[in-house]
Formats: sequence, structure tokens, C-alpha cells
Amino acid sequence: MQLMKTASTSIPSPSFSKLNKRLLHHTGKAIEDYQMIQNGDRVLVCLSGGKDSYTMLDMLLSLQKKAPIEFEISAVNLDQKQPGFPQHLIPAHCSKIGVSFELIEQDTYSVVQRVIPAGKTTCGLCSRLRRGALYSFAEKNAFTKIALGHHRDDIIETLFLNMFNGGRLKAMPPKLLSDDGRNIVIRPLAYCSESDILAYAKQQDFPIIPCNLCGSQPNLQRQAIKAMLTEWANKYPGRIENIFRAIRHVSPSQLADTRLFDFSNIDKQKH
Repeated sequence: MQLMKTASTSIPSPSFSKLNKRLLHHTGKAIEDYQMIQNGDRVLVCLSGGKDSYTMLDMLLSLQKKAPIEFEISAVNLDQKQPGFPQHLIPAHCSKIGVSFELIEQDTYSVVQRVIPAGKTTCGLCSRLRRGALYSFAEKNAFTKIALGHHRDDIIETLFLNMFNGGRLKAMPPKLLSDDGRNIVIRPLAYCSESDILAYAKQQDFPIIPCNLCGSQPNLQRQAIKAMLTEWANKYPGRIENIFRAIRHVSPSQLADTRLFDFSNIDKQKH
């Protein structure tokens, strides 16, 4: 397996080799479990400039070399015209590792600044606009899968965000058909922990672009959820893993959603 070399070292340490193998194992297992990629797929890897999407690209490239199927990988970044956005970093990285790359330019920054009042969270609208641009690009260019870099911790945080703020038992699925039915979104890092991804990204020295170009937003609900989960992880080892395991093992008859289980006909099943 060919590992990408960094400026600081040309030979991966034993600990880094274990980390790389663990991430590859979790990524490959998620892809297999949810049949994320099939033979002949054209996978559009969405690069944000963050640690997660860079790591996802590395994992997919490594798995592509070993997979028993043929699939294409191309990368894309959406330049949303935030002031100070370093437009050159991601194209230079993709050129360095030999990955096909496209840059989409769409001024969603001005839209968000115009629509969202000062001091309010901008991430929701920004995410929807970004998703729309990526979906349109994927459909126009005949990509069959759109790969996003959300990991296990993102999925768990979203579960609690929806529970606490939306009153819904809902997270991020590893594989998703878009609302318009035209695109399939995959999350190959669904089984990977954020701590592993952070350690990998530091070792690889990726050219990280911070996600605060539209202004610091320290009071985001997601940050509060992240802090809660971090405290749980420190106090109760294994709790985070159990939460994710629960997302994958749902018992509709033990909840209360009449759309998922026919409670009205339980009487007829009595012996």
C-alpha cells in the first residue's frame, strides 16, 4: 500500500501505520455494509479544505487501488467567495497527488450575509446553498455518487441536535437518496472517529482551510453538543461507541412512531 509522504518523514511510523489501517478498515467496512460504491461508479469527492474531506479522499484513493471493482474518483471544491478564501490550496493539493479536480465558483457568501441577521447562525443556509450547487454539478457531469466527509462523531452530534432542538429521532445516514431523487450521497467515513481523522490529518500535514471565513460563531448548538459528548467520552469510555451502535440497531416496536410500527393491530396478535 503506497502511503503519501510528508515533508517531515518519508517512512510511516508503526503507530501511523496502525492508524492508517484502522481508518482504511472502517472506511472499507462502511462502503461494504451500505453498498456505497458499485462497479462503474463515478464518485465526486467534495473537498471543503478541512481534515475530514482530505482524509476521505486519501482513504478512497487507497481503496480504489485494492478494490475488486472499477470506479472513478474526481474532486471538487465550491468557492463560495468568502473574503480571504485561499483558492489555490485545494487545486495544488489535488495536482500533487494526481487527482482530477474542478473548482465551482458561486457567491453563496453574499446571499447568506444578506439573508441571515447579524449574530444568527449562518451554517444552515450556507449548507443548503452549498449542497444545491454540488448536486447540480454532479448531475450535470454524470457523477453517480457524491461523497461527503462526515464521520461517526458528526452523525452522533446530528442525532442529539435533532433530538434536543427539533424533537426528532434523526441523524445522518451513511447513504442517502437526495430529496429530488437525482443524486446519491455517501459518507464513507461514517464508521471513523474524529480523533483518528484529526491524528491522520496532522501526520499528513494537509493544507487545512478553516471553516470560520464567514465569521466566528462560538455559540453554535453543535459546539455545545460536541462538548457534551467529549465529556461523556472522558467520563464513560465506550459510551460514544454504544450511541453509534444504537443508531444502527433500531427496534421500532420499542419506540412510539405509529408510522414505523403497527401498534393498532397488536391486539389481533395476542394468543
